[in-house]
Amino acid sequence: MAINNSQRAGFAEELVGTMTGSFVLIGTLEQSPVIIIFDNQGDAAVEISVDAGETTWRTFPAGEALVLDLRAAHGLAPNYTFDKGTSFYGDGASGTFSISYIYAKNS
Repeated sequence: MAINNSQRAGFAEELVGTMTGSFVLIGTLEQSPVIIIFDNQGDAAVEISVDAGETTWRTFPAGEALVLDLRAAHGLAPNYTFDKGTSFYGDGASGTFSISYIYAKNS
């Protein structure tokens, strides 16, 4: 029997990377997120990649944040989230980029 884990949230440690002008590791997901926040805290645009810079997923202008709610309309979307272990990389001239997320808990 499947466990309904859509009712309790766990708070993961924030992932933060300092931009240096080339791709740097921002961090790796320790859990699969339910809601994830991408936040460019710097004054320069930052490119985000999940393959160490081979492909740019999205470019965040200076100061922009994006919230992705991966729960779908009813709160149960076990097949639609980022995989645990996904690493995010950023490339920007300066500043910091952070990724914060919550995940579903089983207990």
